Amino acid sequence: MDLELQGKTALVTGASRGIGLATTRALIDEGVKVVAAARNVDGDLKSLPVEAVAVDLGMADGPARLVEEALARTGGIDILVNNVGAVHPRPDGFVSVTDDDWLATLNLDLMSAVRTTRAALPTLIERSGAIVTVCSVNATLPDPLVIDYSAAKAACLSFFKSLSKEVGPKGVRVNTVSPGPVATDLWLGKGGVAETVGGAVGAAPDNVAANAAAASVTGRFTRPGEVAALVTFLASARVGNLTGSDIIIDGGMTQSI
Repeated sequence: MDLELQGKTALVTGASRGIGLATTRALIDEGVKVVAAARNVDGDLKSLPVEAVAVDLGMADGPARLVEEALARTGGIDILVNNVGAVHPRPDGFVSVTDDDWLATLNLDLMSAVRTTRAALPTLIERSGAIVTVCSVNATLPDPLVIDYSAAKAACLSFFKSLSKEVGPKGVRVNTVSPGPVATDLWLGKGGVAETVGGAVGAAPDNVAANAAAASVTGRFTRPGEVAALVTFLASARVGNLTGSDIIIDGGMTQSI
């Protein structure tokens, strides 16, 4: 299926690895010009035909500077993919989560998307663009192990649903994607969720990951490319009347309807 994205311009945050990198590649394959933003752009992005921008979106002025640079290089943005984020398991419980921890999580997992969206909205309205934000199943499946992350993602889900109602009449579609565990470094890499939780409970990281995978109907983690394919589809005018929706991709782990 031709997604009719040829010649469009996208801004992807957190583009250097995992879901962001897979989404960058998927958009390139559809003929999209991509501005790829990450703190470190010296890795896999160097081999891709992208406009790479090094930026820390955890800084309050980072999103505005990123959008300004993206517009200077491309002239306009048709697609915004808010993907940057991080999760830090809290095996010692709620009381171990400090104010600084809460603020850091809310800043990166919520406010980075809010700020980037605010800066990019004028060009997205001008071009009748699309916003796709990578959220999480933890937005609706709160977990004390990631209590601050769950709260931030719940706020993220609510924010983009509200925004969809405001900007839909102006021609901008707003949707979110909520993955369950994904086979990326965030879960499986050094210092990732599996290793952190395993260290706290005395279990091998592979066993922690296997237990997490077993919570889904399919019995496996979602692959980054599968999330990327969904993000790319949602960015397409092929689903031009789809807005304000959250699409869950978790192998059937979410049991509610």
